[in-house]
Amino acid sequence: MSSPRPTTTNAGIPVASDDHSLTAGSNGPILLQDHYLIEKNAQFNRERVPERVVHAKGGGAFGFFEVTEDVSQYTKAAVFQPGAKTETLIRFSSVAGELGSPDTWRDPRGTAIKFYTSEGNYDLVGNNTPVFFIRDAIKFPDFIHSQKRRADNHLRDNDMQWDFWSLTPESAHQVTWLMGDRGIPKTWRHMNLYGSHTFMWTNAAGEKFWVKYHFKTDQGHDYLPQDEADRLAGADGDYYIRDLWNTIKGGEHPSWTLYVQVMPFTDAADYRFNPFDLTKVWPHADYPLIKVGRFVLNRNPENYFAQIEQAAFEPANMPPGIGASPDKMLQGRLFAYPDAHRYRIGANYMDLPVNRPINEVNSYSKDGQMRYSFGGQDPVYAPNSKGGPHADRAKSGEDDAATGIEQEVIRSAYQLHSEDDDFGQPGTLVREVFDDAERARFVDNVAGHLLGGVQQPVLDRALDYWRNVDKDTGDKIAEKVKGSGN
Repeated sequence: MSSPRPTTTNAGIPVASDDHSLTAGSNGPILLQDHYLIEKNAQFNRERVPERVVHAKGGGAFGFFEVTEDVSQYTKAAVFQPGAKTETLIRFSSVAGELGSPDTWRDPRGTAIKFYTSEGNYDLVGNNTPVFFIRDAIKFPDFIHSQKRRADNHLRDNDMQWDFWSLTPESAHQVTWLMGDRGIPKTWRHMNLYGSHTFMWTNAAGEKFWVKYHFKTDQGHDYLPQDEADRLAGADGDYYIRDLWNTIKGGEHPSWTLYVQVMPFTDAADYRFNPFDLTKVWPHADYPLIKVGRFVLNRNPENYFAQIEQAAFEPANMPPGIGASPDKMLQGRLFAYPDAHRYRIGANYMDLPVNRPINEVNSYSKDGQMRYSFGGQDPVYAPNSKGGPHADRAKSGEDDAATGIEQEVIRSAYQLHSEDDDFGQPGTLVREVFDDAERARFVDNVAGHLLGGVQQPVLDRALDYWRNVDKDTGDKIAEKVKGSGN
């Protein structure tokens, strides 16, 4: 069948054949002058970029965020002003699995949202849980190594995971979430999304507030039982990606309602939990949810690699009115994320259409591999007297990010607040949030994981870990493990 569109080289030149190389006779050797053959295979050899070390497997979609309430008393950020509507991109992902891993393995789910705001890109990177395994970024490489693969046999190893978790009691809150129903959501559409970290908001009057983001699913929260997740891992390893694509393609547009918790700036000093500790939540009774707006996904990507695999999210992208907090994990991510993008896709990753902001870019960055955007002629330096852009502290929002905390530079754990400990909040989660059926599934999930190769003395540490979370639950887990003959 003929086509009105001829195949071309990457330079746009029509090619003679899609099927046959240029050879010296029908049986002769291939000729070096077949530049199209060489171009196709050379491009093929280079068509992958390194997969993400963390969050390698994922999918995503485009949509919009619309403010339906008035939170301008807390922030001057344009994206959160009444009636504002902002184009968005989200990438959902697993944390530990590699690019080809099944979607339905028990794992936290990453949620990275890019808001294309009038003041530059705002990237909100979080998970489907409000907490995390560790509270200091210096532990992050060790944590991820413990969840990946052994050096000797290249296998994932439950014993290695529990060795790290049981020696890191701050992990208890997140592991409780992980081993509960939310460890395997029914789909990406049926899970909540959290900014997880504590952020700073600043209003037009310069008043500062601490905030946490909660995107509540409008589809209803739901989960997969372990046996169904195991079945799907073998039957359809791309179950979540397929579900999101088909749902949007079919005209159903999944949505979430955004709420925030807002803490007055001065409350942080003596709040009962350290409010910057990523292993802790702020109970809603202390800081109720405040509705902000709705987040809707209504458009699939046109090219997965260009728009999802090359999408680059970085927590450092915070427009005026939004700032960082002393959260040690967030502080570490401000560096780690853009550094990962420079390694994976190059120094000019922000030039890619999916990553470029919608507002004008006036940057003195220049050159490097794959640089194709440019701001005109000289000057290429600052300061200059040639009419180039100049920095404006007042417009930058840098003052908004000042925490007001001035102390000596030290290496230390977080300052403990009155109710800070590692097992209190996960214990409350098990006793007061889980119902009886959830607790029963939780016990089965943990026992099943421990029976997956966890050896002594790690096993005893892991059982003590759960008794510290909740004595009755820990004893039930121990009964199941010991009853199996382990």
